[in-house]
Parts: sequence; structure tokens; C-alpha cells
Amino acid sequence: MRGSNGGFGILRTSALGRSFWARHSSTNLFVGGLSYDTNEPVLKEAFGKHGEIIEVKVICDHVSGKSKGYGFVKFTSGIEASTALKEMDGQLLDGRQIRLEFAHKG
Repeated sequence: MRGSNGGFGILRTSALGRSFWARHSSTNLFVGGLSYDTNEPVLKEAFGKHGEIIEVKVICDHVSGKSKGYGFVKFTSGIEASTALKEMDGQLLDGRQIRLEFAHKG
């Protein structure tokens, strides 16, 4: 149930709750260390074997349009995201070793 501050009940009220929420309920992964040639279809194909993907985004410079070397992959479930993180962190993608962690709102 969403609270008036946009949170999700008790989990949102403490640091421990926020930590739990960010680590165990996230469906969104940050992917760092991407090759500047890696695009969204390549990222989706690489991560798609670990679950159903809602969205893939490679972050690009707004002037040049070139990749900044990182992106995000959002899964339909936290279990799928956790599996992808365990299986893909440190793996090679387009010749580069990628780093993964759960994404969180800054």
C-alpha cells in the first residue's frame, strides 16, 4: 500500500527497510562497463535469457548520441533480476567485462 509520501508502508520508514527494499525487491539493474558499441537490442538479447524484460536503456550523450558506457535493464520480477545479476556480473559483453548492481533512485 502506497503511503502519502510515495513509499510502500513500513519498509519505507526505516533505513533497514529502505536497504531491504533496494536490495531484494528491485527489478532494475544498472549495467556498467559497456562497450561504446553496445546498443539496446544487444543488451536485451544478452539479458533476455534470464527472464522477461520490461525495458532496456543504454545511456547516450545528448549532443553526440554516443553511448556513455552504461545502461539499465528492467525485469518483470525481482527474482529474474537477481538471477541475471548473479549470472551476468563480470561476464564479457561485446569484448568488455560488465559490472552489475541493483539500480536505485538517487
